[in-house]
Amino acid sequence: MAHDFSRRYFFYGSLLAGAIPSRGFGSVASLKAAGYKSPNEKLNIASIGAGGKAASDIDGCSHENIVALCDVDDKSAARKFKEYEKAPKYKDYRKMLDAQGKDIDAVIVTIPDFMHAQAAIACMERGKHVYVQKPLVRTIAEARMMLDAANKYKVATQMGNQGYSNEGTRQVAEMVWAGEIGNVTEVHAWTDRPWWPQGLTEIPAPDAVPPTLDWDLWLGNAPRRPYTSGGAGYPNQYGNFYQPFNWRGFFDFGCGALGDMACHILGAPNMALRLGAPSSVECVSKEGTSSFMFPKKSVIRYDFPARGSMPPVKIFWHDALKEPPKVEGVPAGELLGDLPARPRVAGAPPRPPAAPNGFVGRTFNWDAYEEALSPEAKLQGPNGSLFVGDKGMLTTGTYGEQTRLLPVAEKMREYKFPDPYLTRSPGHYRDWIRSCKGGDPACSNFNVAVPFVEWMLLGVIAVRVDGKLEWDAAKGRFSNNSEANKYLKPAYMKG
Repeated sequence: MAHDFSRRYFFYGSLLAGAIPSRGFGSVASLKAAGYKSPNEKLNIASIGAGGKAASDIDGCSHENIVALCDVDDKSAARKFKEYEKAPKYKDYRKMLDAQGKDIDAVIVTIPDFMHAQAAIACMERGKHVYVQKPLVRTIAEARMMLDAANKYKVATQMGNQGYSNEGTRQVAEMVWAGEIGNVTEVHAWTDRPWWPQGLTEIPAPDAVPPTLDWDLWLGNAPRRPYTSGGAGYPNQYGNFYQPFNWRGFFDFGCGALGDMACHILGAPNMALRLGAPSSVECVSKEGTSSFMFPKKSVIRYDFPARGSMPPVKIFWHDALKEPPKVEGVPAGELLGDLPARPRVAGAPPRPPAAPNGFVGRTFNWDAYEEALSPEAKLQGPNGSLFVGDKGMLTTGTYGEQTRLLPVAEKMREYKFPDPYLTRSPGHYRDWIRSCKGGDPACSNFNVAVPFVEWMLLGVIAVRVDGKLEWDAAKGRFSNNSEANKYLKPAYMKG
């Protein structure tokens, strides 16, 4: 009997050998046998962080029981503290875990990057599941510590890169795996971040710590320094010199624009191209350097070797852009990344149905696409990625919005996406909560997230050290630069 094997079958078959772990997104066993809650029983969730991004993370889990909140700044946390008036409040997460540990099943960790590992590991050691905001950690050594702890204590984990749960991200992977654009040899990813100040060369004079803030607890394991608000002339709309938001730009606290957006925008390339460890990384361009902050602008190049049937690929990260980068061979006006917001006007046709997981970000719809490009549409900042293959190109937005082939007019009007191959997510928070209750590992659990974060963090080091850095993944170090190796581990404050 003859067998009709299609090109798509061959492409998937050779490509996916070893691409997806046997138990799905993650390499840990199902938690069903480990004594976790029934799917019908609500989790008791605490949050380390209650203001800023933590507020929306709490909202994402609000259908469970929120039993405790912790934040070092009462002002930042005021809205959530009021919303959950009956939940005990803390400034020190260690005291919260000591006082209520027996009542807590899972913990959200949404605080500045430099404290993620210490707080999350303290939770995991106590058997608590953790949802940790991207970029997970600030250094590669901490990423590996997080993975070791997650597997040792057998807890459910998830990194807060929501796009990994989005429909469009999975469509990118399925389109690439189906051979729609051939062999991908180049990817460009770009963002308009930083919105916060970077590249400053002077630290303003100290002044009084606000009465709502515990500055020593905010500094946590970082080197001590006096508090400063930045003074009247500080050029920023996001608060004071360090907090509540500007810590992202400091070497000691954050990971710059990469830390804020790369785990989102590079998520689709990471999934679709099965990116493991790169062979090298280099900051090929930067502007506005500083001894204590990330530069005002940078371009970073990662080189990845061949992966199974996939050829070597070079990935370029562009930040601080006001418009998408100009890429040779891409028609003017095609490279938009995030599309403008579709106008909400009376009489407008209904929006297309939400993606199956209900997450923000629309799947491609021709009518919505044309409407988004109309003069009435509200423009958005440039964030997105472009895949360049030997047979075509595709682009998508921050979280996998409006995934589409280029040129759109020629390729997308009658386009039919490949049949779904990957499991669809119920939503990023629900994916984690399901895992906490004994379901399959979440799509961005630490077995998936840590290898992704590791290669992304190499770029954080590259902006601090000139020249191409050769990465030895097996040894976990750079083979050609001892200075760069100093930044693989954090410099914790003694005690």
